[in-house]
Amino acid sequence: MTPPSPPRPALTRPGRLRPGDRVAIVAPSGPVERERLDSGVDVLRGWDLDPRVMPHVLDVHPRLDHLAGTDADRARDLTDAWCDPSVAAVLAARGGYGVQRMVDLADWDAMRAAGPKPFVGYSDLTVLHEAFAARLGLATLHGPMPATVSFLKDGPTQEHLRATLFAPETVTAITSPTARTLVPGRASGTTYGGCLSLLAGQTGVPGRDRARPDGGILMLEDVGEPPYRLDGYLTHLLRSGELDGVAGVVLGSWHDCGPYEKVREVLLDRLAPLGVPVVEEMGFGHGPATLTVPLGVRATLDADTRTLTLQEPALV
Repeated sequence: MTPPSPPRPALTRPGRLRPGDRVAIVAPSGPVERERLDSGVDVLRGWDLDPRVMPHVLDVHPRLDHLAGTDADRARDLTDAWCDPSVAAVLAARGGYGVQRMVDLADWDAMRAAGPKPFVGYSDLTVLHEAFAARLGLATLHGPMPATVSFLKDGPTQEHLRATLFAPETVTAITSPTARTLVPGRASGTTYGGCLSLLAGQTGVPGRDRARPDGGILMLEDVGEPPYRLDGYLTHLLRSGELDGVAGVVLGSWHDCGPYEKVREVLLDRLAPLGVPVVEEMGFGHGPATLTVPLGVRATLDADTRTLTLQEPALV
């Protein structure tokens, strides 16, 4: 019998932000709307931050207009932002598609040498969350992005990210008014995950940026995927063994994935047999409002009280 893998380790937590810090905005995925970006930059300035928009953020690929510029330029922006000693944090402008194309072009050796700093994003940025964990051993923030509607239009979304960045000790208990118990129970482990379709897409890639899930609290959400496709992604993860050893599951939003009662039946059917606690509708992801959830930190999931309690703040 193969011995069980060791529990998924907690990762290095970056430092918190302070008034006056410079933050870099990058676009590793899809094209960015200038008006939304400008509005997001204004919000960050209102937090007494100094936003720096990287040179290729507003680019559009000359032939593939679903990409924010060429793969090489998007990777260069990420590398340059991370390696700039004046930059205290890096924020993705928006998600979309494209990170899988550029992730291997970034200079991870140089980024490792530059040291830790907060990284914020969700959706397609799931690929970068996993890369930061695997290649830099770094905890990251699955949170709202400055050129997205939830960041621009929802006050609580902004405030939860701001508090996490500046006063992380004040947001160690994460819950949502919409949260419900899908499978009861209590478990502790290290948070990981992100967008379900991106996680499934990483499976089977040689040298993929994912540690084993043993002892992990898996965070899942997605957008625009009908129930049968969600079923396929979850089944793929189950059949590939990627969910073996998971300690608990926290489910976020499933915006534009069809009637939620049908989505819920798929989630229950695929996840309940794991025999671990599961909470649904926890309020992070692609919805009109979204919580900031740290990835790579130790936490306790209490499905009965519908609460994810961080054992340490997201940032130091």
